[in-house]
Amino acid sequence: MRRFYLLGFLALMAFDTLAQISFKYAATQALPLEFSADWLLRVFGQPWIYGAFVGYIGAFFAWMTLLQHAPIGPAFAASHLELVSVMLLSVYLFDERIGPWQVVGALTIIAGIVCLALGEAELGGEAGDSVPPAPAHGTSSRTHADGHAH
Repeated sequence: MRRFYLLGFLALMAFDTLAQISFKYAATQALPLEFSADWLLRVFGQPWIYGAFVGYIGAFFAWMTLLQHAPIGPAFAASHLELVSVMLLSVYLFDERIGPWQVVGALTIIAGIVCLALGEAELGGEAGDSVPPAPAHGTSSRTHADGHAH
């Protein structure tokens, strides 16, 4: 299951990163912004906008697959790892600069995700255990957090 999480979150991060990098390239080629048919043709006539679509669609399916098994708390935090990957790629692709506070912020994001994952492991939260069973049809009773039906 750990391999599933590792590969799943890497896929999610890759798709999210692809979407953001593609939007950046598309935005630089879409200037000047205007609301016209010519502008729409110019935006949809260059390939980066389609990279953004592929990134979002891939991220959607990766996220939905992960959520079937992963606990939502750590998974939601880990889903934001693209903040770090996009920042690192922006240095290489767009000659953007990273200062010491951005490095501290990125390390804090990673440390927070590691803490959430360790906390989940300590509580024994194996993937899939956190999903409550679906209620049976035709029953009106509810089971509360204490495990008793009311």
